This record gives sequence, C-alpha cells and structure tokens, in this order.
Amino acid sequence: MPHVLIVDDDVNTREALVEITGAEGFSTAVAGSIKDAQVQIMRQRPDVVLIDLKLPDGSGMDLFNDIESRATTEIVLITGHASVETAVEALRLGAADYLTKPINFRRLKALLSRIPRTVDLKEEIGVLRSELRRLGHFGQMLGAAPAMQKLYNHIARVAPTEATVLLLGESGTGKELAAQTIHELSLRQKHPFLPVNCGAISPQLIESEIFGHEKGSFTGADRQHKGYFERANGGTLFLDEITEMPIELQVKLLRVLETGSFMRIGSNQEIETDVRVVAASNRDPEQAVSEGKLRLDLYHRLNVFPLKIPPLRERGGDIELLAEHFLEQLNAAHGTSKVLSPDGLACLSNYHWPGNVRELRNYIQRAFILSDHTIDAAALAPVITTQSPVGLTLAIPVGTSLADVDRKLIYATLELCGGVKKRAADILGISLKTLYNRLEEYGPYEGSMQKKDDASSMQGSSSDSYH
Repeated sequence: MPHVLIVDDDVNTREALVEITGAEGFSTAVAGSIKDAQVQIMRQRPDVVLIDLKLPDGSGMDLFNDIESRATTEIVLITGHASVETAVEALRLGAADYLTKPINFRRLKALLSRIPRTVDLKEEIGVLRSELRRLGHFGQMLGAAPAMQKLYNHIARVAPTEATVLLLGESGTGKELAAQTIHELSLRQKHPFLPVNCGAISPQLIESEIFGHEKGSFTGADRQHKGYFERANGGTLFLDEITEMPIELQVKLLRVLETGSFMRIGSNQEIETDVRVVAASNRDPEQAVSEGKLRLDLYHRLNVFPLKIPPLRERGGDIELLAEHFLEQLNAAHGTSKVLSPDGLACLSNYHWPGNVRELRNYIQRAFILSDHTIDAAALAPVITTQSPVGLTLAIPVGTSLADVDRKLIYATLELCGGVKKRAADILGISLKTLYNRLEEYGPYEGSMQKKDDASSMQGSSSDSYH
C-alpha cells in the first residue's frame, strides 16, 4: 500500500487530508512541524509528501533536503499564499506540484491517482528502458550520441514530476517527439497528449481552439466547442512555437498555469483542468521577451525546467542511425529491401543538415523513390549539394526599419534556397506556416526561382505531409 506523509500545523486541514488520502488507498502519517516530519520520514519512506509552506519551525521547502528518495517520492507543496515565485521555486527544488488553500480536493485526487501502486512492475519497466536506451531508443526518440544521452538523463528526471518543461532547439530537431516522450514517461501516460502549434492557428481562432467557446458566443459559433485545455484534462498539452501566441492570450495562459482553471469564450463559469504544459520554441526566448513577443512572467513560469534539443550536425553517428531507421520504415511500408551504400552514408555524414532530423527524413524518402535497390551518393547528390549559407552576407543600410530587414532577409533566403519555402523556413528557424504568414503580409515572393518552387510544391505534395 502506498504511503503518504501529511505535514501541516492546521488540525482541520490534516484531518481532511487523512480522510481523502485514506479513501484513495494510502496509508497515512501526520506531522505538525518540520521536526515531527523528519521523525516520520525516518520511520517509513513516503511515496507522497503533502507539505504546508508555512510551519511553526520554518518553511515547508526546508524539508525537501530531508527526503532522500526524491526519484520515487512525490512532493506536493500546500500554500495559502500562492505566487509565481513560490511555485517556480518549489518546482525547481523538486516538488511535483503545488496546491493552494482552500485545497481543491478534486485536483488532489487526480494527483494521487497517478501514483504507481506496483513497485515490481515499475522496476521491470526501468530495466527494459535502460536496455532500449543503450541501443539508442528512448521513448519516441532515437539517438545514441553523448548530447542525446545527456538529454535523456534530464528527461528521465523531469518526466515523473509535474514541472513545466520548456523545449528549445532549431526547427526539425524533434521537439514534439521529446514532449511526447516526457508524457509517456510521466504518471499521465494513460491520459491524452495533445500537440498544438501556436504559429499554425489563426490569431482570430487560437483562443477558441485553446480554451473553447459557447454556442452563440460569436458569429459562426453554432455549437459548443471544447478547447485543448478541456480535452487534455489529466494529460499533457504541448504548446509548440509558444512565442507565436498572441501576447493578449499569453495572459490567460499564465492564469491557467497558476490556478488550474479557465473559462470558455462566451461563458462566465470557470472550468477546472488538470493539465501539464510542455512548451517549445525555435527562437531564443529571452530575445522574444525583449522584442515583446513573449511575456516575461509567462517565460519565468514556463522556464521551470528548460531542455535544449541538439541539432543533427552535433550528433555525429546519429545521422547514420536515423537514416537507417527511416529507410527501414520505408522498406516495411512498401515491402522492399533497399539499402544505403557506404558512399551514400558518407555523403549524408558530410552534410550540415540545416533542417535537422526532419530534413534527413525527407531526403531519405526522396532517395528511396529515386533508387532501385541501393541508395548511393549519386541518388542523394542532387538534394544535398547546396552549400551551407554560412558566410553569405546581405547588405542592410544603417537606419533600415526592422520590418524591412525582416522582409529583405526572408526574400534573400528564399532566393538562396531556389524559392523552396520549406528549406527557407528551416534555415530561418521559423515554421512553414509562419513563413507563409510573413509572405502574405509582405506580398508574394517574386524571386527568380518562384516557378520552380510552385512546380516542386505540386510534384512533392506527398512529401509535404511529412513537414
């Protein structure tokens, strides 16, 4: 039977918590001070510790260091004086979650329901994961490079907690796979994982998509719509390209993160939700803050546990590992047995991959279509002969507005990429949707390779679905 330790000097609160945790199948112990809690921890290792922030002999956070089994013990801070700073500090110190007084017992029950009941099964799963990781597999991720092993270590530590994670990395590095791996290794794995690309949703619709709306709340709202926060209840919500979210909507997102409640558009009734948020950006978030694209308070709330996803060019032998993996998937799907030749693998390893794993996957698919049995350097050469854009310059006169600089840089990059928008978006570090939005704002691209881009878009429509 899992064991919970309740540390609170308020007798009424303690009794209520004992009743609820007991009904959820936990054995319980209580303490009214840090000193009493230390004694209880020595008597029996708790699976869950509910700690009041303000205790007679100090702060509840002072007790964190006395809990040696942090990897297997869930720590939940209880406070009557909630603030962003308190929450962030508690999560940084190792708390899985925090509750505000008066305690939301439904949220507490949801938290308790995620505590594993069978230790042996947990250990068996851990052994299996260790073996797969040795072979380069970690959840939804693939890679054996030292940079990836370091990333796996961090994911393994943060996944079982309730800490908000901020994934940073270039476009195409696999941030969504990292978010999905965090979800699958968490206690929320049996609940929904919903990815949302904040840059791909119209600014006029994004609030409705995330929070939902009531019937008749605006023109065209002919029925009630449940948003992502409502549909992801109990699970994980992945907010990709968070810096593309409208600044006014970021205020509402911050409130949900702090209170666990929101309102649909057209309603004044609050809805409670139990959702873990994993956010991602391919931009420098601090620069986004300075440019007014990201609220500073939201950045601090999301940046509890930042993770940097390494670019493919820094992963060495993972290029070959991933290429073989993608080819294996294509062979299985088409009933073929095509192989990569040594010179083909060498060709892949010598390329800089500005589009990272996504670009590698698309190149393998194109080479697969072009080759009969052996995929050699000749099959790959037409698509990877473009040199790295490093060293190319664009002359911008001093005094040019930032909007004009942005426009000229986008047009110049499109010209460099032969008008292929997907490749230009990868080099610029923005999504294809964001690039289309910018071009719509600036006017259509009239570069010399526009016709080539239009033709390749028509011919390559089947591969576009992989972007």
